[in-house]
Amino acid sequence: MTFGEQPAYLRVAGDLRKKIVDGLLPPHTRLPSQARIREEYGVSDTVALEARKVLMAEGLVEGRSGSGTYVRERPVPRQIARSGYRPSGGATPYRQEQADAASRGTWESSSEQSEASGAIAERLGVQTGERVMCTRYVFREGGEAMMLSTSWEPLALTGRTPVMLPEEGPLGGMGVVERMAAIDVVVDNVTEEVGARPGLAEELHALGGVPGHVVLVVQRTFYASGRPVETADVVIPADRYRVAYHLPVR
Repeated sequence: MTFGEQPAYLRVAGDLRKKIVDGLLPPHTRLPSQARIREEYGVSDTVALEARKVLMAEGLVEGRSGSGTYVRERPVPRQIARSGYRPSGGATPYRQEQADAASRGTWESSSEQSEASGAIAERLGVQTGERVMCTRYVFREGGEAMMLSTSWEPLALTGRTPVMLPEEGPLGGMGVVERMAAIDVVVDNVTEEVGARPGLAEELHALGGVPGHVVLVVQRTFYASGRPVETADVVIPADRYRVAYHLPVR
């Protein structure tokens, strides 16, 4: 193979991908069999198998037990709008994560005390093993799971206060900014880092994805005078949503 030349399995996968994208192999159509691919492209069984694996890993096709491999329905990506924190208006967790005021959604949550792992301790500026309140959310729109979020808050800050449990008490269900203000902590900054990775099995199960699907991960941290007061990982299925940021011009 000369420099810059693609391996045979990628060339075959690329041609099949183009046929899927162009509609020559529409959704629910059976993908050519391994034998058919071998004959049509003049490649070995190994190359044909690897090409099919590429398309499956990309989420373009899916295997059906005892039936074969079929082209998957391609969802039209919807937008998740984000604009950082909003200090007034009593933003709920859903509104805090979805800045589009026209969106209407629900969420489920559960909280438990735990010890900060090394990575979370670093993000919160505390020692590894310090107690934190961990809250897990499932956000839904129209009944469909659209987003997961796991939040950590240092109990050295919120412990023994009315806002220790994010979803209980007088400010239960409100956003980080308003809850922190209730204990005289003024949130004045938020950072978000966006990355992508294959979804974990439990994430894809909750979001209705299939193994191999990619998720977007928004790593968010709220600060008060430079001190981290909450950090969270927001997980979004990349095949169904795009993250759009609306940032004010200062």
